[in-house]
Amino acid sequence: MELFGISGTEYIGYLASFMVLLSFTMKNVTKLRIVNMMGCVLFVIYGFLMASLRIGLPIIIANAAIFSVNLFYLLKRRT
Repeated sequence: MELFGISGTEYIGYLASFMVLLSFTMKNVTKLRIVNMMGCVLFVIYGFLMASLRIGLPIIIANAAIFSVNLFYLLKRRT
């Protein structure tokens, strides 16, 4: 599916980038981590949708790691 010459996969990548960028504008650390995690999930999906897993794998690994760090600190904060 393409809209304005941009594929659905690319839209997911743009949305992921927007979410990560948006997270950096937040003052509340909890909200920042949650929005950043949403961006990470979208980047992982984007990585799997890439034409080649070889190209997408670094995106998947990096964002899964960032997601894990965010989750760790969110859970640590609650205890």
